Amino acid sequence: MRKQIALAAACLAFAAGAFAQQPPSVRVAGTVESFDGHLLAIKSDKLGAVKVSLTGDVAVFGVNKATIADVKPGAFIGVGALPQADGSQRAIQVTVFAEVQRGLGEGFRPWTARPNSTMTNGAVDNTVEGVDGRVLMVKYKGGAQKIVVPPEARILAYSIGDKAELKPGAHIAIVRAR
Repeated sequence: MRKQIALAAACLAFAAGAFAQQPPSVRVAGTVESFDGHLLAIKSDKLGAVKVSLTGDVAVFGVNKATIADVKPGAFIGVGALPQADGSQRAIQVTVFAEVQRGLGEGFRPWTARPNSTMTNGAVDNTVEGVDGRVLMVKYKGGAQKIVVPPEARILAYSIGDKAELKPGAHIAIVRAR
């Protein structure tokens, strides 16, 4: 499985006419075609050919498969989930953030990946094994969520990367390109 690369910080994206009617920031995912140290050419299935001008402070992170063993007390995580009748959240995806990302998007809010889904970003307070999977208590400023992580949930982890990884063929995702 290929590692995916995620870019954070300000990026400027351009596609011939594609962004004229777009909101101020868009998600760009695809394969690197070329990179000259500043301008990144991406082939995106959804957007076509996209050119992204990277700012000097861009942060590069690798996104790798992880396991439930990587979701430990104290870890800062993001959980995409579906609300359950008992008030808990059933995880679809859990992402363990790199320590330098602690606090990123902290809180609880709607998630646009699926209808009625939620996103919880916070620190794992404790974990216990449950009948339906591992149960996490995730705390964030102003609240906490009980999250059940079933065996089929996708678990990923960010690791600090480098611009040198932006080579032709690398799969990347930019969450907020402008």
